[in-house]
Amino acid sequence: MIKETNIQTDRLIIRPYQESDLLEAFHLMQDKELFQFLPMDVMPLEEYKDLFSWLISCYEVNFTADWFKYSFVITDRDTGRHIGWCGVGCLDFSHNCKEVFYLIGKNYWGRGYATEALQGLIDYCFNNLRLNKLTAVVKPENISSRKVLEKLGFSYEYTVSELPEEFEFYNGELFYSISKDT
Repeated sequence: MIKETNIQTDRLIIRPYQESDLLEAFHLMQDKELFQFLPMDVMPLEEYKDLFSWLISCYEVNFTADWFKYSFVITDRDTGRHIGWCGVGCLDFSHNCKEVFYLIGKNYWGRGYATEALQGLIDYCFNNLRLNKLTAVVKPENISSRKVLEKLGFSYEYTVSELPEEFEFYNGELFYSISKDT
């Protein structure tokens, strides 16, 4: 089911990665500024190949499993160019929470793509995966992402704190959620 995901919005197509996407996905991820709010950094191609293979292997895990994480490429409907990625999966520090996440390439900021992609993904999660609640975590200083979440109806619940060292990156992040019936 996940391998056949095809989410279409007015301007975007959101779909699973394919092996042929490797180089375009890699090039998108070479801008250090994109990692300002992420627990990762720019990586060399050989390291990225391992991550990319892992992303594709995750499609084999059923979303009803104890742990899953799916990342999808966001492409421009007219040009087919990669403009970012989004996904859904178990929150790293709380597997009971199903988190949505996204990244838009800097050349595409300020055009509403994040909102459009995330809305498509949310609809897919509620209607196709039958999830009832979605969460998102965001650094307080990431004003743009906070605005996207709030525009889509996510509500702030609390500030993440007191996580063990393994999840230290998430301490201080704002925890948002949205329910299917919202």
